[in-house]
Amino acid sequence: MMMSQKKILIIDDSLVVLKALSGLLQARGYSVFTAPDASVALLAVRREIPDLILLDINFPLDVGSGGGLGWNGFQIMGWLRRTDEAKEIPIIIITGDDPAKHKAQCRAPDVVGCFRKPVDHEELLATIRKTLEGKAGEKPPLTELPGGQENTTAR
Repeated sequence: MMMSQKKILIIDDSLVVLKALSGLLQARGYSVFTAPDASVALLAVRREIPDLILLDINFPLDVGSGGGLGWNGFQIMGWLRRTDEAKEIPIIIITGDDPAKHKAQCRAPDVVGCFRKPVDHEELLATIRKTLEGKAGEKPPLTELPGGQENTTAR
């Protein structure tokens, strides 16, 4: 039986980043969808229901939707968490900022990694692999946390 292809949505306003990460992930056998802004991202999430989302933090004003929607990645993440299709999807944050600036948000329950651009491809791929190959329904522990052997399934 063939394993179904894992779907990854990349949300970033940089076409260069979208192309580079799409190529990298498609070459590794992932099915990739991209969104350059919040409105396209929200439609893609509902239509495709990805297994993982790579999310940029900084976006210009969303002029494509009638202007003035200045969404950032954390607002998009908040919207995703209130959406039935997306509330459980793990997120990897990618940012041009210093990730330390967003430490609190990077520690959110479903954020499984936080990377600074330019992204270290090998590290990103390792985090994606670990996240998507975890047992169904089980969230892998954050990579930066010490003592990754803790029981993360007890509630």
